[in-house]
Amino acid sequence: MKAVQVVKPGELKLISVENPVINEHNNVLVRMKAAGICGSDMGIYHGTNAAATYPRIIGHEMVGVVEAVGDNTEYLKPGDRVIVDQVVNCGQCYACRKGRGNVCGNLKVRGVHTDGGYEEYIAVPEHDCYLLPDTLSDVEAVMIEPTTIAIQSCSRAELGEEDTLLILGCGALGSSILKIARLSGAKIIVADVVEEKLQEALKNGADYAVNIAKEDVVERTKELTDGYGVTVSIDAACVKDSLLTLLKATGNAGRVITMGFTVAPTEVNQFLITSKELDVRGSRLQNKKFQKAIDLIKEGKLDLSGMVSHTYPLEKAQEAFDFVDSRDSSIRKVVLTFGQ
Repeated sequence: MKAVQVVKPGELKLISVENPVINEHNNVLVRMKAAGICGSDMGIYHGTNAAATYPRIIGHEMVGVVEAVGDNTEYLKPGDRVIVDQVVNCGQCYACRKGRGNVCGNLKVRGVHTDGGYEEYIAVPEHDCYLLPDTLSDVEAVMIEPTTIAIQSCSRAELGEEDTLLILGCGALGSSILKIARLSGAKIIVADVVEEKLQEALKNGADYAVNIAKEDVVERTKELTDGYGVTVSIDAACVKDSLLTLLKATGNAGRVITMGFTVAPTEVNQFLITSKELDVRGSRLQNKKFQKAIDLIKEGKLDLSGMVSHTYPLEKAQEAFDFVDSRDSSIRKVVLTFGQ
């Protein structure tokens, strides 16, 4: 079967590998239909994702159709459309015992530590598969995974209707966070350097938009909050100065949520954290949030249509990655599709 592998940083290849075989543990064979290109996939490609190992078949936003099942499956059958959870945890370590398997001490992530979804077939445990609503196309369903990341970040932030939230970055991640944050009733400020993305965010429910290329985001957020600062900030841009910016923009007793994975040194002002008694919290992956996202879709509270801007066939993965690297302003989410 065909697969896309990052051989080493900067080298991506279309390769041929043997088809996976189901067994007692990986008891469901999924034929891939669509797989998203995430910022972390780009990080693996560029060698800036500290968690990745090489060579690696990447891809963790995985939508497909059940091709075959083992004797010990309980609810799935061939033909079922599913999305696959990328998180594999041990269930025994401290984090797992505390209900936080997304940061398991023995964590394995499909597409990062083990091979992922940029291949025509993948064998996985039934409990890692979630049935998709019929209302979603395969391409649209890819956005469920980024939505789970957004649900996790808002959960870590303990976001509520009394909060004012600053989302730094209006790309695919920021857009997903906005969709979930709107459900909390919080007032929402978005910030980005691309005016088109800001205008789109306003149409999708943001209350205020700050163009960082033209305005000082810290000063502007203080103006919008009567000088107090936001009570919650989430870094969906994940650039070098993101953390310091959010520490400055967040008011006393606020929560700052980091989501970046770079190991490059960044400035941190301890006075800002201590004097305002800020909670700085990481938010990684998602913690069994797929069904929550799917339920929101079924309830009509979450609409994922229109979030994917471009699609490429698997065979043109290099072209797709080059396009993402171009940072074209039209890019929202790029998805790889698989032939019948």
